[in-house]
Amino acid sequence: MKRSEINAIIRENKAVCKKNHFFLPAWCDWTPADWAKKGAECAEIKNNCMGWDITDFGSGDFAKVGLSLVTLRNGNPALDRKPYCEKIMIVRDGQVTPTHFHWNKMEDIIFREGEGDFCMKLWNADPKTEQLIEGGTVKLKVDGVVTEFEAGKTYRIKKGQSVCYTPYIYHTFWAEGGTCLIGEVSMVNDDAADNRFWEPIGRFPEIEEDVPAEALLCTEYPELA
Repeated sequence: MKRSEINAIIRENKAVCKKNHFFLPAWCDWTPADWAKKGAECAEIKNNCMGWDITDFGSGDFAKVGLSLVTLRNGNPALDRKPYCEKIMIVRDGQVTPTHFHWNKMEDIIFREGEGDFCMKLWNADPKTEQLIEGGTVKLKVDGVVTEFEAGKTYRIKKGQSVCYTPYIYHTFWAEGGTCLIGEVSMVNDDAADNRFWEPIGRFPEIEEDVPAEALLCTEYPELA
């Protein structure tokens, strides 16, 4: 992805959040120059990979295969006792997050607000081979109620509803008809070691530095004194 594209996406994301009255932490507006002045007081943001996460999953086509996230809070088992994570995701019309599951993380995905439909497909994974199981049903809780989903079928959830994805459940999601603001409340998030994508892809993008960065991504923070 080009840095100019990432800058524009972050500006658009801020506008979407503002329009939907979802307020972001002050550090979402910090520039690289601001970060250069920060010290150990900001270590949790850096160490726990909080902040902007803009990815095309290595697809080269963010509009079709990509996702915008802000990790608002997150724990780090090696450094603190915080056992939870919260994110806000901006899912654009027709933009797909590739099929994947987590080995450890359980997460609630919540349709907060938006102009379109929030859609998903689900499958069970074989716990031994990690193969995606075609057919059958997937049992997950929707707002705490056990619900059966037909594997591979498109489901649309309503605003305010949440689906609890458990480990070894393959899932993919996207928006139809407009941008959706999607919440995530989960166990500690570890993108380096807890994502199993059905098809091999890159989790973070390669960046072409065609212009200066207006904001740093969660993987780009400087060393903090």
